[in-house]
Amino acid sequence: MKLFTRLVAAAPVALLALVVAVPASAQDSKSAPLARQLAAALDAAKLDSIAARDPDGTDVFDAALYFPGLQLLVVSGKYSVPQLLTTRLAAKEYRDVYLDLNGAATAKVFIEDPGADGLKPKRENNTAFDQAELAGKRTMFDGDWKAQKLSEQDYGKAFAAADERYTAILTALLAQLKKTS
Repeated sequence: MKLFTRLVAAAPVALLALVVAVPASAQDSKSAPLARQLAAALDAAKLDSIAARDPDGTDVFDAALYFPGLQLLVVSGKYSVPQLLTTRLAAKEYRDVYLDLNGAATAKVFIEDPGADGLKPKRENNTAFDQAELAGKRTMFDGDWKAQKLSEQDYGKAFAAADERYTAILTALLAQLKKTS
């Protein structure tokens, strides 16, 4: 009887621990529908790149390089000569904007999205995993936070921050693509 009482008393504590410690794999990706939408729009427009001025930052630009059916590479950051990128945007030289940002942007965000299907918090079925670099720190979303010297909670926070920023970038790029259509 004492064992039964202990189990009944411990059950709510164990349940609470499970609910509070939501693993990163249980997080929903906000970027997934937007990444798929951007990939489809780029396919329809027969484009392999898109770029836009970021609506949230002065002299901040966003750009994506798209490999149809394979990968979406996204970069965002401040550029030292914003007039150059503004001119390239007006001329629809999106690939050049991507290359300029990737090579010389400061406060850079870089996201690798294999499958162009949004960020996922862990690798699925031995496929390539997503990666994000924010504030100079690269996180690989392969589900192995210990190998990256992170706690599960910090890994989840890194995923949430990357997914939030990726969502904002994708929104800006989709708006630009709609303008050019």
